Amino acid sequence: MEELTKSEEKVMQVLWKLQSAFVKDIIEQLDDDPKPPYNTISSTVRLLEKKGYVSYKAYGKTYEYYPAISKKQYTKTTFSKMFAGYFDNSPASLLSFMVKEEKLTEEDINELKALIKKKSS
Repeated sequence: MEELTKSEEKVMQVLWKLQSAFVKDIIEQLDDDPKPPYNTISSTVRLLEKKGYVSYKAYGKTYEYYPAISKKQYTKTTFSKMFAGYFDNSPASLLSFMVKEEKLTEEDINELKALIKKKSS
């Protein structure tokens, strides 16, 4: 699976949220100010289609786009690459980073403990 650029990821986030959309719908959902030009988003969506992330239904010259892969699939692949590249596939390294850098709340820590306990039983 080919990695996405930041702009491609933004478009995918919108498509995962809406489940299907026309280019104008995607533009409306983007937080960018000012909004990107129609042609820019249209080109981004076409690139995503070439990469296999997006499919479409044609209505004459108008296209309705929808995700070809789930957010869960993308998250799993992306996280696996990050986990291997930055944390040497070590859960302890990842957890250590989270504890030191992410300012976990007591509630977050309790949730992690509960997940670990559940996994080990």
